[in-house]
Amino acid sequence: MSVTTNVWADLVGQQRAVQTLKRAATQPGAMTHAWLFTGPPGSGRSVAARAFAAALQCPNGGCGACQTCRTCLSGAHPDVVICRTEQLSIGIAETRDLVDKASKRPMVGPWQVLIIEDADRVGDRAADALLKSLEEPPPRTVWLLCAPNADDMIVTIRSRCREVRLVTPSDEAVVEVLTRRDGISHDDAWQAARAAQGHIGRARALARDAEARAARQRIVDLPSTWTSLAACLNSAAEVVGQAQAQAEAQTAELDQRERQELEVALGLTTRGVRPRSAAAAMSHLEDEQKLRGKRLQRDALDNVLTELATWYRDVLAVQSGVDASHVINIGSVTQVQAAAAASTVARTTGSLDAILAARRAIDTSVAPLLAMESLFVDLAHPAS
Repeated sequence: MSVTTNVWADLVGQQRAVQTLKRAATQPGAMTHAWLFTGPPGSGRSVAARAFAAALQCPNGGCGACQTCRTCLSGAHPDVVICRTEQLSIGIAETRDLVDKASKRPMVGPWQVLIIEDADRVGDRAADALLKSLEEPPPRTVWLLCAPNADDMIVTIRSRCREVRLVTPSDEAVVEVLTRRDGISHDDAWQAARAAQGHIGRARALARDAEARAARQRIVDLPSTWTSLAACLNSAAEVVGQAQAQAEAQTAELDQRERQELEVALGLTTRGVRPRSAAAAMSHLEDEQKLRGKRLQRDALDNVLTELATWYRDVLAVQSGVDASHVINIGSVTQVQAAAAASTVARTTGSLDAILAARRAIDTSVAPLLAMESLFVDLAHPAS
């Protein structure tokens, strides 16, 4: 397994973005105080932000080998602040804390760097707090914001940032990094890259985890199980239940820790002390935790819809004359060909449209079970 030789090595298929960032890190005239990293899931937005932070702090422009680079990439550098959230939004208190840190001089490096990994979740009030720092930044402060799309950002913030657009890496580029960095065989890396469709983290998980591969295959195999209305409804209930269980498993420990910390802060652990604000504070925390759980459940269901879409895309590709060797689900070529022969292009296109409609329905707060039941019935009995 090769050792990373510079901070840019894991930015897969992002040559244009890397050139822009290298130039900014080494040429003072190319530098600006606020950057917006955009790109599809898995393209490496936060990876790019951390690499850029390391290049700014490193005396050698991002060598990848020095202590400065290592601490920047790991999030341990004292002059690199990384903000990420598991909540639905980044609140005003958290944003004000970042702004306060931005106003301070760097302690050991040349820059005070603040990275917001989910900048699209900055709420309106928090955006107002952030805006002043973006408009009047201290001379050695740089903001690095990450979001899927520039349009996801509040326009007043977006207009004050220089955008760096990342792209979906090619399968070949993903294979290269999996074999070089993770020591994965070429064949396993290729199958994982194809299935992950350019999402590097997802490809790595699939290549290294047999259970992750099996879970994905179960989703791809779902259409073959929809032999009756009851089967569709049972399948939907199972998928939604698994998504909920996954969300609860992800949040259980965090929920408990947050509750304990709030109880201590409110003095509820001291016998006889019951502040008037305690009930409201606890209720607010519970509401926030429920919203986080819903978001994680929605994310899990979105993954199911994404994987289902790969199946119907493969079917459509074969129906359109694409060679079967180019399908996404390499291990299911025979089943894809059989499904393609048994249906039509119009029906397959309608199935993809139905998946997109289900995603939109869940995003607009339609009950997940209702949305998935409706979808599975539609997919099992596509319109002519």
